[in-house]
Amino acid sequence: MIFAFIFKILGWKIEGDVPRDIPKYLIIVAPHTSNWDFFVGLAVRSILKFPSRYLAKKELFIPPFGWIFRKLGGYPVDRSKSTNMVDDVVSIFKKEDSFILAITPEGTRKNVRRWKTGFYHIAVKAGIPIVLSGIDYKLKKVVFSKPMNPCGELEKDAVIIDKFFETFSGKNGNAAKVLGNAQTI
Repeated sequence: MIFAFIFKILGWKIEGDVPRDIPKYLIIVAPHTSNWDFFVGLAVRSILKFPSRYLAKKELFIPPFGWIFRKLGGYPVDRSKSTNMVDDVVSIFKKEDSFILAITPEGTRKNVRRWKTGFYHIAVKAGIPIVLSGIDYKLKKVVFSKPMNPCGELEKDAVIIDKFFETFSGKNGNAAKVLGNAQTI
């Protein structure tokens, strides 16, 4: 198990686990500030042995290396045009018996003020829980929360989500707030 060996040598650890008794859920990963986050995620998925998928920009899926991203569980997303990605992903959740999707809701590695909230609408429409996963480069750890069932009011759940991610240090910055500074609760 190469990833477990590398994690041990580099001093990284994993706290918590993914749900083993829930067949469908979203994993929200933050902060997303570096290309290294992808490799940390692959390592954690391999160490914990769970079959998650991920969304990534379609440009990563073109030859000659596109097949690698597909093999690693990727779904291409065309960010250049407005599509109803929420409904597309919800339909995948509804047709599959088991489906775990990891999303970086900041949507980019650049600093942003607020998250893209499609992850929340996917969870509500599909009726699935959300698992929060923080990557902390300073403390060299990846932490998983217990599953949370969204209440359907983003403003309320955003407070819980922001609280979870507020202490994590990304490779190049901290996580943005779910709603930026617009929270009213």
